[in-house]
Amino acid sequence: MYRRSVLLMFGLFVATCCLGPETVALAAPRSASKAQRFTVRTPLSSIEAGAARIDVAAAPQQVSDIVLDFGNYTKLTDRFDKSRVIGHSGPNTDVYLQVPILKGAAKIWAVVRFEPVRTINGQQVLSGHMIKGNVERLDATWRIRSVGDKQSHVELELLIVPKLPVPGSLVTGEVAYAADKAVTGVRDRAELGK
Repeated sequence: MYRRSVLLMFGLFVATCCLGPETVALAAPRSASKAQRFTVRTPLSSIEAGAARIDVAAAPQQVSDIVLDFGNYTKLTDRFDKSRVIGHSGPNTDVYLQVPILKGAAKIWAVVRFEPVRTINGQQVLSGHMIKGNVERLDATWRIRSVGDKQSHVELELLIVPKLPVPGSLVTGEVAYAADKAVTGVRDRAELGK
């Protein structure tokens, strides 16, 4: 019975990871750009980080303001169940994030400590690292740069290392999908004023 339950949960996880995104367009953003998913090798884990990038028809400061609005991450994507600022540690901001998996049967949660935005090689970089949660590791890095007059390029790199033994390729695919939804949400809010 236990083995059957574990296999069922794993099967649900695989089904969740392998389902493609459903697209419902209410209004097309001005740039009509699509997110591009990619993976990033990291020395922090054998699991690759999932990532996505997109061009946005908005100034970098406007995009940065949306990315720094931690309490409204649930408005960026349905991949976040909860998002709220729970405290500050010096210049850092601690954010509670909750993400449903397995069609809501389980939840990943973490308190992520975001450092202040840094400018590196002409781009704004915002990094966050898990300080506690129910996964082994959760890291997030946003990168925003200007690509023209009121035009920006935004990337999100996510690394999630679960405590359960799950194939890395499944985790990376799901995380890249989540990054895609998040950068698309940033674009939509910046371009449509949502």
